[in-house]
Amino acid sequence: MAVHPAPELVQPGVDTAFCRADRPRPIPAFAGGALIGLLGGLIGLGGAEFRLPLLIGPFRFRALEAVILNKAMSLVVVATALPFRAGTVPFATVAAHWPTIANLLAGSLLGAWLGAGWATKLGSRGLYRVLAVLLMLIAMVLVLGHGTTAAEPLFTGAWQIVAGIAAGFAIGVVASLMGVAGGELLIPTLVLLFGADIRLAGSLSLAVSLPTMIVGFTRYSRDSAFAVVARNRSFVLVMAIGSIVGTFVGGRLLGIVPDHVLLPILALILVVSSVKVWRHG
Repeated sequence: MAVHPAPELVQPGVDTAFCRADRPRPIPAFAGGALIGLLGGLIGLGGAEFRLPLLIGPFRFRALEAVILNKAMSLVVVATALPFRAGTVPFATVAAHWPTIANLLAGSLLGAWLGAGWATKLGSRGLYRVLAVLLMLIAMVLVLGHGTTAAEPLFTGAWQIVAGIAAGFAIGVVASLMGVAGGELLIPTLVLLFGADIRLAGSLSLAVSLPTMIVGFTRYSRDSAFAVVARNRSFVLVMAIGSIVGTFVGGRLLGIVPDHVLLPILALILVVSSVKVWRHG
């Protein structure tokens, strides 16, 4: 009688349909990245929250490895997006808001380090459950927080600084645990807490995301699971390029599909993904 290995013993990058390090499948990787980037681009985001379930499901990576790969791709996408955004919001304008960036970074850098550390210490089942809950949270934020506007910041002075550090810390933890840039949380925070307009908030979120992701990525590099990046470097590069192309196309189509139609559909995708990830654990 044939004996089949338990799912937990199957190594991603060794014997899956798409993820073999010695024989990468560029077309599914590029297509998957492009589709995810397109979904994110339609609402002005990078789409990493949609890419994570794709890595866990069709591409069969285990939770921690999927998070690390998602983080690697998010880093590439954000680094590429920064110069593109300069045409919309000049670097000088972003730099002029350095107190806001520094305020959020004061919390997000620590949160990113601790979040990555917690992810490496959680058991596989526990991490799947945490990811499922966070996907559900992001679905709620998409519906309730997207398109937020604020005439005035919620707080000023010392209270704003404290709230900024606390919000940054929470966002840093979530971004590291999921391997995302955190724009879906940063943009509403910048609008509500600091009174930034939505276009400026998009650029400021990238300025906060990049160093935050570098810190989380550095923490992950200290764990043995980080080897998944080297084993699947072609896969990472191809999928990241697909994500960039998809995000660019989605950004050009921004506004074609009304938000009141698109956002519930995207939120439903995340809810279904959340349930599947929970069951995966």
